[in-house]
Amino acid sequence: MDRIYLDANATTPVLPEVVDAMRPFWTETFGNPSSAHHSGQRTRSAIEHARASVAKLLNCTAKEIVFTSGGTESDNLALSGVLQPFIDKRQPAHVITTQIEHHAILYTAQALRSRNVDITYLAPTRAGLIDPDAFEAALRPDTELVSIMLANNETGAVQPVGKLARIAKAYNPAILVHTDAVQAAAKLPLDLSGALKNVDILSISGHKMYAPQGTGILFIRKDVHLAPLFHGGPQERQRRAGTENVPGIVALGRAAELALAWLNSDAPQQLAALRDRLEQGLLAAIPNTHINGPSGTQATHRAPNTTNLRFDSVDAEALLIALDMQGISASFGAACQSGATEPSHVLLAMGLTPAEARSSLRLSLSRLTTADEIDRALDIIPAAVARLRSLA
Repeated sequence: MDRIYLDANATTPVLPEVVDAMRPFWTETFGNPSSAHHSGQRTRSAIEHARASVAKLLNCTAKEIVFTSGGTESDNLALSGVLQPFIDKRQPAHVITTQIEHHAILYTAQALRSRNVDITYLAPTRAGLIDPDAFEAALRPDTELVSIMLANNETGAVQPVGKLARIAKAYNPAILVHTDAVQAAAKLPLDLSGALKNVDILSISGHKMYAPQGTGILFIRKDVHLAPLFHGGPQERQRRAGTENVPGIVALGRAAELALAWLNSDAPQQLAALRDRLEQGLLAAIPNTHINGPSGTQATHRAPNTTNLRFDSVDAEALLIALDMQGISASFGAACQSGATEPSHVLLAMGLTPAEARSSLRLSLSRLTTADEIDRALDIIPAAVARLRSLA
């Protein structure tokens, strides 16, 4: 029987349409896009077509899109690119972020802190949300950058980034606002001319939106200058040196086109209904099970594919092994932290105890998840939890 893949927040499969779009750029149309000859200009044209497709998904201009190697590079460029000039000039600079960011943000912030950048880490509520009043209270005259994740990779909690950006700009229009939208892209509408019009910089990873691993995007609003991480050629308007990953960029463009069509259909509601069916089924079948993240009246503040559940008196690592043996792929946190002995920093920041965090499991659906797979998971997971509890 086919495996049940419930770890889409770690990575998604590359869709067949995306593979078809990128295939010619490995072996047929392979010219260097910086070359002036016909082969090079064909690949240049393909890159610009992809750039336009991504811009349409984000409702921004194509010139504001920079292609990168993934979400981690995009996050590093966003933070370091803004702060490096202040470090070079030894000017005071303050950054506001949160305790529940991906480590691509947290570790970059840690590196900046060691270079005399002042960092404020906002704590979330028990539901994993950032309080706008606490955010406003943290703003200071020397605040230069805000970086707050749009959708959390572990709980799916969706932060009010549009509102927070408005608060920041009202305090000081010069403050730059960045959001890590890696887990929001292709799941939620991202309108950089509407709800997110006050966001200046936004990160996306291709492999979270059905494109290949090793691909990414950084939106940089017009007139925002970032110091580059790489030095070399003039690629990406001198913002990201190096010969472009043409097949990956073409794939991102096609994935963006498919995402826009998906978002404009009933599919997001259908995916959320499947997630709710799994979540409610597990809550009903397994006593002493709880949702980590927005629920009840706050349930709409969550990505449509994600649930994070706590099974009291169950070791999540043992449960993952049991489920894996029965054909279910899941996770107990960020994929980059797999094998870590420490409990999730996100769940701890939300107020869970280490024991509660170690009893928590993340289940994240993809666009390809079926109702039959959910029904099978509802048979397998309760039985696995019951067995582990009996052994304990």
